[in-house]
Amino acid sequence: MENRSQWGTRLGFLLAAMGSAIGLGNIWRFPATAYENGGGAFFIPYLFALLTAGIPMLIMEYTIGHKYRSSAPRAFKRISSGMEWIGWWQVAISFVISTYYPIIVAWAIMHTYFSFNLSWGTDVSDFFINDFLKVSEAGVFGSMVPNVLIPLLIVWLIVFVILFRGVKKGIELANKIFIPLLIISFLLIVVRALTLPGALDGLDTFFAPDWSTITNGSVWVAAYGQIFFSLSIAFAIMITFSSYLPKTSDITNNAFITGFANSSFELLAGIGVFAALGFMANQTGQPVAEVVESGVGLAFMVFPEIISQMPASEFFGVLFFGSLVLAGLSSMVSISETYIAGLQEKFNISRKKAVAIGAGASALLSLFYANQGGLNLLDTVDYFINNYGVALVGLFEIVAIAWFAREINQLQQHANSVSDIRVGQWWKFSLRVITPIVLGYMMLQNLRTDMTTAYSEYPNEFLFNFGWMVAICAMAFGAFMAMKRWPKEDNQ
Repeated sequence: MENRSQWGTRLGFLLAAMGSAIGLGNIWRFPATAYENGGGAFFIPYLFALLTAGIPMLIMEYTIGHKYRSSAPRAFKRISSGMEWIGWWQVAISFVISTYYPIIVAWAIMHTYFSFNLSWGTDVSDFFINDFLKVSEAGVFGSMVPNVLIPLLIVWLIVFVILFRGVKKGIELANKIFIPLLIISFLLIVVRALTLPGALDGLDTFFAPDWSTITNGSVWVAAYGQIFFSLSIAFAIMITFSSYLPKTSDITNNAFITGFANSSFELLAGIGVFAALGFMANQTGQPVAEVVESGVGLAFMVFPEIISQMPASEFFGVLFFGSLVLAGLSSMVSISETYIAGLQEKFNISRKKAVAIGAGASALLSLFYANQGGLNLLDTVDYFINNYGVALVGLFEIVAIAWFAREINQLQQHANSVSDIRVGQWWKFSLRVITPIVLGYMMLQNLRTDMTTAYSEYPNEFLFNFGWMVAICAMAFGAFMAMKRWPKEDNQ
């Protein structure tokens, strides 16, 4: 088994943690969420959520990994034998995400290539849906799409090389390259977007506060949801990464740096996206509100159209989609490390064997998204694994630790023993009261919506087979894996 103190430097750990947090979703999810929930006014609940849920849960997960120095499943087992299944549930969720995440990276690779001669033409949406992905109806998978399959294999080759090299020589080194390049590239895009005609109109739309939304409960829930998903909490990533920290590492300081760095990048993304949308609105004579899009549509259907109208289009196209590739690869490596660490410990196998089994299985399953039905499958799996996987396991995790195992006081003592910034009653109150209430409310809202309305109007059978069942199977996998004994039983 590998030595647990594997990070070469503190910077290496922070870059890896930020790499897992600064993913593809941050570039398109935050701008749309902020705009739809009060614009500038949204930053008040967003900051409150960061301080009462995001950073407190980061501190908690960093402390769990640092104290028990294990993968998520074994760390939860060491807290309480009845909690191991939660760790495996988180690992299963990360595994599912790792099956479709490389598909989006593959799309970004191809769009980087398309940027050299603006191959998407004038009807970008039609190009993406019909020419590039050749999308079929939901449930009809059709044939493999070479333009997706080939870059997908390239993505997996890169990921395998990084993972095989280990934590210090692989993950840390990769993030020391990817994250600075990502930030520099995106800064160049933002600066260029700010100089375009109409950019100020876009920023005005983004930042203009609608103060009436402050009293709307759904806006606060949206803020907590944004923080929760963007920081990679409850993915088992942060527990795994922090288990590799030296014993004297400052936990709370690392958590604050990671949390605020992630939020800073989200703000940067919002500025860049809406400056570009303002330019697009200016060019087409439409209000900015008419060109706002969310999800993958923003990256692959709206941005190519914006890039086509920009001066030096080819250069900024390569820069933008290259940024998506870097963000995706850094997150992909982080997500994969969770199940590699779990397999290593549970089955007492070498890292290379764990990579071959875990990442190999994920690579094979990712082929299901490389066909004509891949977009619909990805959209459905992503929606359900996030809403009934990540958010739900986060609720189970916090309730189990704060209320059943009553581990909060011990975690507080451990964090304070190695940290300059000491946590106190605000931290415990946030974890025991605020976070469970918000996550519980989110679950009820999601269930009420999805029980009455078919997500994206997909057929109910398709949603059941590839949405509900995927989320349920991830939970069942957690219970199944917890039944197998460890090579050396311990209750540390």
